[in-house]
Amino acid sequence: MLLKLPREGLTLEALFPPLKILLQLLVTGGLLLILRWEPAKSNWLFGSVSFASDHGAQKWCTVLLGAGILYQTNRWLSRRYLNAFTGNTKWDSTKDLMVITGGSSGIGAAVTSRLSNDGTKVIILDIQPPLEKTADNVFFYPTDISSSAEIEQVAEKIRREHGNPTDLINNAGAGNDMLITDQPTAETERIFNINILSQFRLVREFLPAMVKQNHGHVVAVASMASFITQGKNVSYACTKAAALAFHEGLTQELKHRYNAPKVRTTIVHPTLTRAPLVDIITRDEKSRNFCLEPETVSDAIVDQLYSGESAQLILPGRFKFVSGICGFPSWFQELIRDALTSSRKLKDS
Repeated sequence: MLLKLPREGLTLEALFPPLKILLQLLVTGGLLLILRWEPAKSNWLFGSVSFASDHGAQKWCTVLLGAGILYQTNRWLSRRYLNAFTGNTKWDSTKDLMVITGGSSGIGAAVTSRLSNDGTKVIILDIQPPLEKTADNVFFYPTDISSSAEIEQVAEKIRREHGNPTDLINNAGAGNDMLITDQPTAETERIFNINILSQFRLVREFLPAMVKQNHGHVVAVASMASFITQGKNVSYACTKAAALAFHEGLTQELKHRYNAPKVRTTIVHPTLTRAPLVDIITRDEKSRNFCLEPETVSDAIVDQLYSGESAQLILPGRFKFVSGICGFPSWFQELIRDALTSSRKLKDS
């Protein structure tokens, strides 16, 4: 529905769908045909002879048609290249087996709830049990994913009790609001173990079976911090940048080494989201920042799973320009970083 507002209220994203109508080829192309070859019909449509005969209207429709062609071609090429020019894979709730880290709260809990409600068996790996009662097709395995030994043990147990997972969501995350020189080595290692090294370990455990079947989906929940780093958020941003590199490399290996292009890969870059981790990283600043609801991010993830295609999702869409920040002039890059970091309490209190 075009008039349905996001959970976050009236945002720029709520205005995008109506504007996209102007980039639909059937709309602009049909209007241009009417203006050029059926002026009488355009008079009936618009109630204005001057509008129908105005060459300016035809030029604007031509511009919109050209923009629409570029927009649709770009979307088509992006989808085809990300999916190695293969058709989408069918999601089957009765056969797909999902493993999700950090599925007890926040985004992970929202993903788990929707998938399980749709009939998919979901296995949660988390250090804490789910905050709310789960369905019968949800299984919780207490796991410290910062431990390589625990991941190996729980992976073997999952295969023995449920079979090989077909889908993996690396959602668990850790962070803090400490300066580089104040952060103990053990804390830095903890964040790297949870945010990025666990992805290597879990993929090593579950990817071979996906490759063998040429079916599956690996999702990485990254962040806008993959592209831009603030002070007092350095270790977290480093791991999210690494998650992006991991995602890109995994995608290439699936296509060029394993010849398993139908094992899909998706990476998600949400901005601040109302979840326990945000409370740790931003604390008093959260109330001054725009925050996504967990369900907004989880819906984007689940919809992508159901599409059977790979993708890179930036949420909300208005921030897509930030993904290219490294190509901006240096002064503009620093202007953006300064603006973001100035909101953090870096000075001694």
